[in-house]
Amino acid sequence: MIWIPITIVATVFQVARNAAQRSVMGGAGPWGATLVRFLFGLPFAALFAGIVVLATPGLDFHPQARFWIACVAGALFQIGATAAMLTAMHRSSFALGTALQQSGLPFALIFGALVFKDHVGPIAWAGGLVATAGLAALSWPRGEVVIRRGAVLAGLTSGAFFALCANCFRQAALALDAGHPPAAAFTTVLVVQAIQTVLLGSWLAWRNPDALKAVVAAWRQSLGAGFCGAAASGLWFTAMSLSPVGPVRAVGVVEMPVAALAGRRLFKERLTLFQMAAGGITAVGVVMAALG
Repeated sequence: MIWIPITIVATVFQVARNAAQRSVMGGAGPWGATLVRFLFGLPFAALFAGIVVLATPGLDFHPQARFWIACVAGALFQIGATAAMLTAMHRSSFALGTALQQSGLPFALIFGALVFKDHVGPIAWAGGLVATAGLAALSWPRGEVVIRRGAVLAGLTSGAFFALCANCFRQAALALDAGHPPAAAFTTVLVVQAIQTVLLGSWLAWRNPDALKAVVAAWRQSLGAGFCGAAASGLWFTAMSLSPVGPVRAVGVVEMPVAALAGRRLFKERLTLFQMAAGGITAVGVVMAALG
């Protein structure tokens, strides 16, 4: 059960990364801010992977075809998920796009069980669904929202792609060395972030060089996002190499209260009574998924 505290620590680093990315999004735009987590996380990913590998005796890495295919597929799915999420937000609202993205949790359970043959018990299944319902209620927009064509489909696609990329990352780490999860996980992070840096960096250099210049210009602020992003990804991958993705994603929703506390502390944001109740429902689902 050590994957549970590992997941919780990963969510703390993830919230810190998101806050740092938010500070550079103004000039670089959403895609530039996305590149920040890969480009500036890459040297830290290399450092973390080197430390963990050197500290782990008896490694037996086998970077064969299954590993490389899973890394490339996961990297592409993650970029595609980000694109679909941004599309959903653009065609509706930030809140609705966030709510639709929560479909990634049940998708992770479904893909893990049907495609990757992970065993998940009935209590964990129920907990994942309860946590999803709580998250949807927590992030669903209030008042009238204009929903343009394709917004819902884009949001659900985002959730499905995020679930697929998470399962691909789990398979990559297991293919590399199932006997040493931390070393395999941090090495997988290094490979995946290198792929994503090259792909997204090349695309921005072609389509939006100004955003790429803004990313480079904001390197001081971006270093914090890179450090936290590499640490979060390494811990996420480690947790997913120790447990099926569905329960890890369910426990990972503790990011919501952590983000709420950070939002209140940093940006003076407040939660309504309804949102606190939805957060309580989500917490019940997390406990069920973790213990199931």
